Order: sequence, then structure tokens, then C-alpha cells
Amino acid sequence: MPLGRITLYVRDVEATISFYEKHFGFKPLRLEGDRIVELLAQDGGANLMIHPAGKAQKMGQVLVKLVFDVEHVEAFRARCAEEGLEFGPLHQADGYAFANAKDPSGNPIAISSRAFRLKSGGDEPSPPEAVDQT
Repeated sequence: MPLGRITLYVRDVEATISFYEKHFGFKPLRLEGDRIVELLAQDGGANLMIHPAGKAQKMGQVLVKLVFDVEHVEAFRARCAEEGLEFGPLHQADGYAFANAKDPSGNPIAISSRAFRLKSGGDEPSPPEAVDQT
């Protein structure tokens, strides 16, 4: 049974939608009368349900971290920095790389090449070279 949705409780719904849309390619689905906005994963991954947080809910607790599979972590990290999303330092683990950040509500996120470590023989693969298409 696949995991279909993850609910994020947030203070700023619109900032959170923009964040996941801009940096991770999610597409918002808004239904009239529904206060939850579902962000649809464009690659078959789990969808994110953006739910307005109640006043008593504490933001940014680290009980759950969203980890996005990224084959070329350093290249993705650099591209995000150009768009205003700063990840922390690049970490090398057992055959993969990862970096951490937070979304606008303080929820922890990470980008990781762990899913690609067997394919790459244990090292993070080099980013693909740019192809001149002129």
C-alpha cells in the first residue's frame, strides 16, 4: 500500500504552497469550500496536504522530515540557492549525499541522493554536462 498524502500544518498557507511549487514542482489543487489545499506530486510521489494550523499548534517540530529524492544533490542545492532557498551544508553519508533546510513554517526538509546510491556505485554521480542546443 503506497503512502499517498502527508499533511503539513502551517501558519502561512500561501507561502507554503509557493515554496513547494517553486522548489519541488508540486501543483496546487484547490476545491471550493475546502480549507485544505492538496499539492499534487508531479512524479508519482506522495501528495502534500497543506492545512491551516490551529493557534495552539507549535510550528517546525522535528518529529517528521520530508526527504526529497534528488540524484545530484549539490547541483540541486546550488539551483535552489539562486532562487532563495538555502540548504545547510552538504553531508556525505554511506554512499549518498544530503542537505537540510526548512519550509516557510519551519518544517524540516532534506534533499538526498540515498535512493540513487546503488545505481551510482556508492558515490554521488556527477551532474550531467550541459548540452548546447543552439
